[in-house]
Amino acid sequence: MPDGSKRMFAAAGNASEARSKYRFLPSAALPPDLPDGPVPIADMANAFGVTHRTLHFYEEKGLLSANRIGLMRVYGQDDVMRMAVINVCRETGMPIAVIQDLMDELRHARSQEEAETMFREALGVRKRELTAEMSTLHRQLQQVGDLLDLDAHGEMPPLNDNEDPDGLSEKERRCLSLMAEGYSTQRIARALSFSHDEAKALESAIILKFRANNRFQAIAKAVLLGIVQV
Repeated sequence: MPDGSKRMFAAAGNASEARSKYRFLPSAALPPDLPDGPVPIADMANAFGVTHRTLHFYEEKGLLSANRIGLMRVYGQDDVMRMAVINVCRETGMPIAVIQDLMDELRHARSQEEAETMFREALGVRKRELTAEMSTLHRQLQQVGDLLDLDAHGEMPPLNDNEDPDGLSEKERRCLSLMAEGYSTQRIARALSFSHDEAKALESAIILKFRANNRFQAIAKAVLLGIVQV
């Protein structure tokens, strides 16, 4: 079979797999203001904060399936529901292979309760992985501290040139605590009665104060400083 035909066959197989019915999916926040009918790819990407290429990648992996209206790629409401779950997994840094395995298990869920249990178990595994990574980071920081001849307590430097942990506002501390519990930006917004943009800005401010590259580094530093507990 020519390579091009093989690729077409694989793509068709992935699309068929993605269209398999999911009778039950775990609860996951849906972006606001999405249309009830078919969702154009641009709206889908904007709503979930991903690129078109990311959506194409999920299709290639059999996680989503797109239809076409003319030349425009569109997604059905079942894809929106799946993407909401995938997005939560993506925000925790869950590997794509693990997400694929989880979604395959969810396809066979016999009840809503079973779907929720599968999801919580997957998140529990990811939390343990992150905790192990933070423990490794802690050891590495201690080793670097020893090499740099830091004081005997291995005190961390201030969060930035002008602030220390006490520089976090009450809102930032509440947000940071939810981040450490694995809440997505959308869930944080709901929990704190903020808009999605306000919650996102608050997360960005926290990441900046910790001089981190992303939310996971910020959480790791916060745990090492004793600001939050996991």
